[in-house]
Amino acid sequence: MLKGSCYCGVVRFEVEDAFGYAFFCHCSRCRRRTGAACAAIGGIEIDQVHVTEGREHLLKLGESEEGYRCLCGQCFSPLYDVVRAQRFAHVQLGTLAGVPRRRPDHHIHVAYKAAWHQITDDLPQFDEFPP
Repeated sequence: MLKGSCYCGVVRFEVEDAFGYAFFCHCSRCRRRTGAACAAIGGIEIDQVHVTEGREHLLKLGESEEGYRCLCGQCFSPLYDVVRAQRFAHVQLGTLAGVPRRRPDHHIHVAYKAAWHQITDDLPQFDEFPP
């Protein structure tokens, strides 16, 4: 089990160390949301993510049938997105205190990456989503 939290520590959660996939996303939304060149994301079934503290401070944005984004309502740290018809969570790997067994193994939305950023690893790169 991996433990995660927001920047201020008000919202805490646990997630099984059983990510089905992990990737680096270079889309403009992830850059703006994280303030970084890309977001490191791990995907897992939503029932494997459990908020353990601060549920009353969990802010859900953009709720739809497809999903929503979860942030701390106090410090506004992005924690995870509920996606794929609300069946999966895309956990921000930077929120985790431990090291997941599954590491990001590809880059997506490389066609939209920041012009000032150079990808220097040998992981597969996809202009949009992988086939």
